[in-house]
Amino acid sequence: MYESPSPTDRFEQERTRLRAVAYRMLGSLGEAEDAVQEAWLRLERTGAAEIENLPGWLTTVVARICLNMLRSRETRREEPLELRIPDPVVTREDVIDPEAEVMLADSVGLALMVVLGSLQPAERVAFVLHDMFAVPFDEIAPLIDRTPAATRQLASRARRRVQGQAPAPDPDLTRQREVVDAFFAASRDGRFDALVAVLDPDVVLRSDGGVARARHTVVLNGASRVASQALTFRRMSPFVRPALVNGAAGAVVIADGHPLSVMAFTVTAGRITAIDVVADPERLRALDLTDFAA
Repeated sequence: MYESPSPTDRFEQERTRLRAVAYRMLGSLGEAEDAVQEAWLRLERTGAAEIENLPGWLTTVVARICLNMLRSRETRREEPLELRIPDPVVTREDVIDPEAEVMLADSVGLALMVVLGSLQPAERVAFVLHDMFAVPFDEIAPLIDRTPAATRQLASRARRRVQGQAPAPDPDLTRQREVVDAFFAASRDGRFDALVAVLDPDVVLRSDGGVARARHTVVLNGASRVASQALTFRRMSPFVRPALVNGAAGAVVIADGHPLSVMAFTVTAGRITAIDVVADPERLRALDLTDFAA
């Protein structure tokens, strides 16, 4: 006799997808997990038997929780830094991680996550739900107290910002790695011209050192400035480990078992268009980087 899945089993079937929704909304792996757990508590209170379309219901609930968290951030203005790079999803290149693949199914590179973080809460919800998870505008509209037409406009405005500020990376991961390796080789050898050659003229470098190191938060624009900055860190070359960062070629810099930074690269048309660096010691400790310590 066939037994229908329990509410717990049905929820667990959706958990990874819900984390992907929340991560795109919040840019924080910890907060994304909190949002998903809150959705589970609401499901327990409501009862799965009362819900006709459980995946859709859960998506809506997670989106509403995330929207409230985004609005709360704005109200408290708790972020003291001008720049906070979202949490990276870091995996080894030689290991298939199915959960990470679901989390990053839409090529959600770190540069894209930075742009999403600059959107207003309603814009972010409209864009993420519609463009990344195909939720119709008439289902999104009640969440953000807009009409479907106004919701469509919000998503369109967000889409223009994303397309203008986060260029799509080259799909060939092998080619990405070649370009990133060339960057590190040029930096290691102190070859300024070679560095400039692998950088897009309008490349942007964003580095988030965290609250305790706010003076080290950096945003640099232009190939010459970024190349000069790269040369100052050439002594770190022996500690660079290749990694996938949000599904793209990147690196973990780790010395004596202690992570120093995670570096995400966006490679477009064979050149690096963005470098996003998380160097906040507290956030690095929260990441599972044990695979890169050897």
